[in-house]
Amino acid sequence: MRKVFRYLWLSPLVLVLGIGAYFLPPIHDRLSWRLDDLRTNVKYFFSPPDQAVFQPTQQAQMSILVTQAIQTLSATLTPQATSTPTPGPTPTPTVTSTPLPASVDLKGFVYEDQHGRWNYCGPTNFAMALSYWGWKGNRDDVGRVVMPGNTSSSGKPINADKNVMPYEFQDYITQYVPGLTSVLRYGGDIDMVKHLLASGFPVVAEKGYYEQDYTGKVSWMGHYQFITGYDDATGELIVQDTYNDGPNFHIPYQQFMDGWRSFDFLFVVVYPPDRENQVMSLLGPLADANSAARHALMVAQQEGQSLTGINRFFAWFNVGTSYVALNDYTSAASAYDMAFNLYANLTDDDTMRPFRIMWYETGPYFAYYYTNRYTDVINLANTTLNDTIGAPVLEESLLWRGRAYYMTGQTQLAINDYRAALKVHPKWAVALQALQELGFSS
Repeated sequence: MRKVFRYLWLSPLVLVLGIGAYFLPPIHDRLSWRLDDLRTNVKYFFSPPDQAVFQPTQQAQMSILVTQAIQTLSATLTPQATSTPTPGPTPTPTVTSTPLPASVDLKGFVYEDQHGRWNYCGPTNFAMALSYWGWKGNRDDVGRVVMPGNTSSSGKPINADKNVMPYEFQDYITQYVPGLTSVLRYGGDIDMVKHLLASGFPVVAEKGYYEQDYTGKVSWMGHYQFITGYDDATGELIVQDTYNDGPNFHIPYQQFMDGWRSFDFLFVVVYPPDRENQVMSLLGPLADANSAARHALMVAQQEGQSLTGINRFFAWFNVGTSYVALNDYTSAASAYDMAFNLYANLTDDDTMRPFRIMWYETGPYFAYYYTNRYTDVINLANTTLNDTIGAPVLEESLLWRGRAYYMTGQTQLAINDYRAALKVHPKWAVALQALQELGFSS
């Protein structure tokens, strides 16, 4: 017994040494993602993220607005708001009368998958889109810039940054790829994609789909796909999928549209600047960003009348996103209120709630922040960070919560969030600027 007690004092020392060794870069890089997996699985077991529900609390007369919206749904899905813009003429996405070929299968790009990297569909798809135009880089060249938090000190991948926003890719082209540019629009459809493909312009689309994640559960998640062809005989698009389906994967038109709905039919086209007139001509009414947003709004309103369950939630969410694109934040906030109300009431028959939606979207933060609903910004970020992901690894949520903290007089909490955002996305200009405005360099 004395021997046992003689060595008990070593236990705290061994524990301290073990903790210290874990934070050594070579060991930390190898073990951190495994511990992250374990932590996530334990959290998801005891607190399923699809059960986390954000309920807006600050909107004016929410119950009245929601009741009125439901009662008038058969007539219109436009949220009751004080500054609803007049949509104007309804744009038609048909871009040209030139007959389309029955099929197109573009070549010349370098296929890559996202295997061996975390959350890497963005850098991988964007790298393929650039390679089509002769760019010689690869997914890691893009990833090191747009997802710097996903590379460890030894150069190994880690699970820090969960998503790449489309605008980040556009910024990458502007800064690092001379000779190419891009256009981003909402409201795309199959006909528009086919016209672009037929003229030699592949398309990157952001969409949702259901897949088994690394926790073993089948659930909704966001995903980029690089569209390089179509075949009218089979009614399918040809995509270069970076995750499970691989190169030259054929997906039915309607199935693609069902997944595309999750992101308001957002797409990005890369092209050389000297072909801009051709691209804009092919886009037709969608060439103008406001017209494209109005078209997306019209589609979302129509789908909100005809769809049910989870797709009705996405339709309302898209109404909000389209209003944000039009800088009408009051209408957007009302639409998002309705979307989150529908989200909370999804049943088992509606398929699992898409709890990752705020990992990829920032529209609600814009809408609530610019309508002075700072508490809702904070609560939405808390639900997203604490309940759906369980870690401070979404730089956009941290940034917006920090802004809301500052506006409510909680300056130190704002500083903490800005610094946390920089841990996820080192040297992120937006977070650096926010700190500089408060007198801090980092």
